Amino acid sequence: MNTQTEAPSLLANPDGVFAQVEKMGHELVTYCYDQPTGLKAIIAVHNSVLGPGMGGTRMWPYATEAEALTDVLRLARGMTLKNSVAGLNLGGGKAVIIGDPRRVKTEALLRLYGKCIQNLNGKYVTAEDVGMTDHDMETIALQTRHVSGLPLYRGGSGSPAVMTGYGVYVGMKAAAKRAFGTDSLANRKVAVQGAGAVSQNLVPLLLKEGATVFVSDVFEDKLKAFVANFGGQAVPADQIYDLDVDIYSPNALGATINDDTLGRLKCQVIAGAANNQLANEPKHGLACLERGLVYAPDFVINGGGVTNIATEIAGQYNAAWAKAQTEQIYDRVGQVVDQAQAQRRNAQEVATEMALARIKAVAHVKTMY
Repeated sequence: MNTQTEAPSLLANPDGVFAQVEKMGHELVTYCYDQPTGLKAIIAVHNSVLGPGMGGTRMWPYATEAEALTDVLRLARGMTLKNSVAGLNLGGGKAVIIGDPRRVKTEALLRLYGKCIQNLNGKYVTAEDVGMTDHDMETIALQTRHVSGLPLYRGGSGSPAVMTGYGVYVGMKAAAKRAFGTDSLANRKVAVQGAGAVSQNLVPLLLKEGATVFVSDVFEDKLKAFVANFGGQAVPADQIYDLDVDIYSPNALGATINDDTLGRLKCQVIAGAANNQLANEPKHGLACLERGLVYAPDFVINGGGVTNIATEIAGQYNAAWAKAQTEQIYDRVGQVVDQAQAQRRNAQEVATEMALARIKAVAHVKTMY
């Protein structure tokens, strides 16, 4: 097992990794590689002023190592902002494992990955993300104590997707109030991208309130099963941007708000759980503003899951506290959108300033006698 940066990547592009790390201000980036198990992982800690770098592990068949690196760096930075704006005593971190979880995920690979986390001595704490489950966290926990989101029967907080979905729901209502004058979602048409765990918890809430829901996913079998079990109307993945809906809710991978999709979207609200929804934050955040779209910044609206996990990390899971804290997303989304509209500014920029202001204040306190 080698938990150092892979030499071939650096030799091929000596400035690639370090240039990106310096630009985004990360504290730590570790590559983990093991040939027998097929483990190829990258762990990134962006900022630990508020606490250890906390963020889930994503398993995905990235086309290239460069794509995986870019994703993990952006995700780790997003966790710094998410944890800060949620008022949690956690820094920002994230990890990606390169590979198709349907094909290459094994007990041996997960155990070895757990050893990689343990070697960081608490600098990074993981949980589940795309391609991972709370049962995978159990396996990882066999090798490290720096893991959260364990199943409820283990005394953990369970899948963070439950509270993430609930947080997106209440945040969507806050955004809807700014766009439509009421936070009721009854009779609203919502396009939900991604048939994953978050959508499994979000869609039933939307349907219960009387919304019409369209769901898409890149895996047709997954989408078919989702609609059969949780409801909604199935839509081909490449058509989700063209629907005449009130709300677009991205709940899969990031960068779906881009030069192509912005011209196709017919919604008035963008509110979803996906991280890094804006392909280019300054450019596409401003474009949303100019088009009159109410955009709920991703790291503000999707903080329910990490809030749920935070109480587990603190020592004892408290479901009531996690739900109460998650419900504050309604007010946070409203505050950000109101300020952005009043100042005619990019909502993502406004939310980022709020998050960084807390980190700066706490960093100042830590340096004082």
